Amino acid sequence: MIYSHEVELMCPVAKGAKHEPAPIPEEGKWVHSKEIKDISGFTHGIGWCAPQQGACKLTLNVKEGIIEEALIETIGCSGMTHSAAMAAEILQGKTILEALNTDLVCDAINTAMRELFLQIVYGRTQSAFSDDGLAVGAGLEDLGKGLRSQVGTMYGTKAKGVRYLEMAEGYVTGLALDENDEVIGYQFVSLGKMTDFIKNGDDPNTAWEKAKGQYGRVADAVKIIDPRKE
Repeated sequence: MIYSHEVELMCPVAKGAKHEPAPIPEEGKWVHSKEIKDISGFTHGIGWCAPQQGACKLTLNVKEGIIEEALIETIGCSGMTHSAAMAAEILQGKTILEALNTDLVCDAINTAMRELFLQIVYGRTQSAFSDDGLAVGAGLEDLGKGLRSQVGTMYGTKAKGVRYLEMAEGYVTGLALDENDEVIGYQFVSLGKMTDFIKNGDDPNTAWEKAKGQYGRVADAVKIIDPRKE
C-alpha cells in the first residue's frame, strides 16, 4: 500500500463504532452481505438496447453468489434471439459480479443484467422473504405449459382499427366482430400445444384442430375476420 507524504505525517486515530452494512432480506433471512458469496435470490427484470429496437426479460436464480439458473426472453430484434442463446451458455455458473462484467453479446441483455444485479445486491428479489428461496427450475414456471414465452402482439391504425395478432393463449386466427364492427372476442391456436400433439403422433391438421380455442363472445359475432389479411 502506498501512502502520500501528507498521510504519512498524520498520527493514527482509533476507529470507534463498528458500522456493519445494512442487512438485506435474502430467501427468508436478514443478511449482512460483505462478499459476493453472501448474495442469494431469485428475480427478473427488463433490459433494452441502445437504439431501443428490442428488449430482454432476464430471470436469474442466484445461490451463494453463483448463477444457478438463467432464463433469457427477447422480443423485437431477430439478432437478439441468437445473442440470448449465447448468453444462456455464458451466464450459468458465473458469479453475479462476473456476469455483470461479462459481455453478454447484446446491449439489452447486458442492461437487464445490470438491472438485476442492483435488485439482487440490494435485497429486492422476488424471493427475499421466501424461506430458502426458490428451487432451481423455478424460472420455467414463467413460461407455463409448453415452455413458451408469454407474448402479446397487437397492431392498430386510425384508418382500419385494431388487430390482435398474438395473445398469451397463442396465435390469433380470427377476430370476432359485432354489428358495430367492434371486437368482442378472438379465436386462437396454441402453437405450443399443437407442436406437442404433432410430436406425440397426431397429423398436423388434427393437431391444429385440437389446439384451437376462443375467448370472449365469439358465438355472438356477426363476422369473424383474419387479423393478418382482412
